[in-house]
Amino acid sequence: MTLQLDTPSRPGFGVPADVARTWLLISAARLDAVAVSGSRADAVVIDLEDAIDASRKGVERERVARFLETGGEAWVRINDRTTPFWADDLDRLRGAPGLLGVVLAKTEEAGHVAETSERLGGGTPVVALIESALGIENAAAIARAAGVFRLAFGSGDYRRDTGVANNELALAYPRSRLVVASRVGSLPGPIDGPSVVDGVPIVTEQSRSASALGLTGRLCLREAQVAIVNEVMAPSAEEVSWASDFLEEFDACGRVVRDGSDLPRLGRAERILELDRAFSSAPNSTPSPTRM
Repeated sequence: MTLQLDTPSRPGFGVPADVARTWLLISAARLDAVAVSGSRADAVVIDLEDAIDASRKGVERERVARFLETGGEAWVRINDRTTPFWADDLDRLRGAPGLLGVVLAKTEEAGHVAETSERLGGGTPVVALIESALGIENAAAIARAAGVFRLAFGSGDYRRDTGVANNELALAYPRSRLVVASRVGSLPGPIDGPSVVDGVPIVTEQSRSASALGLTGRLCLREAQVAIVNEVMAPSAEEVSWASDFLEEFDACGRVVRDGSDLPRLGRAERILELDRAFSSAPNSTPSPTRM
């Protein structure tokens, strides 16, 4: 059974983590309070894993812990369960007032999430970052693990593990598996892997592709990618207009179901407007032009 957890949001941003579109990775070695608080990302993730050499893990872990204990707030990507750094990360970060949640690197089994959640005290959200063929194969079980909050796709390590190309066709299967697994586990939509380039057309196209498959967020490597992903993964003006018109019409007829398409359309319209309200309420967001 999935543990029910609070959905943290960053103060001043107001986007709950269960619908967060952008998850900006910032290396612990380049941690800067201004960069964290000034980011336009829905969620900021301080990276203690791939971005940090083994010889520096302890030093950077301490830097992150002090940041979280002295007013800073962020998610933290911790080292994977099979490494000796995993326990040290959790023991040092547990109870830090600014810890919004953890992103568990290289999750391959449901037990990896459950043990992480338990070691953190059971109330800290855990995003399971799935980065291998085995993780994809076990995605449905991971999505039902105790303490899991969302699934995320580590596309770079997945490509390294499997040898597949970095293109839409090759990555459609693992992305779809995460979408289906998230639904099976009653989780929010999964978080896609990052673009390795900053070009607007490429980031836009990759984000559209991920959104079309049902992923609802993306990891970002640089601040320059954030605004693009935020725009693509929010409801469009046309979608908001359609949803508003449909609900107005549905209310006008007394909310009587007229045919089999009404209930699916009602659910979609309500979801579009719910997301539009969440994203438009963030101070750094631009409200949809269709909303007054």
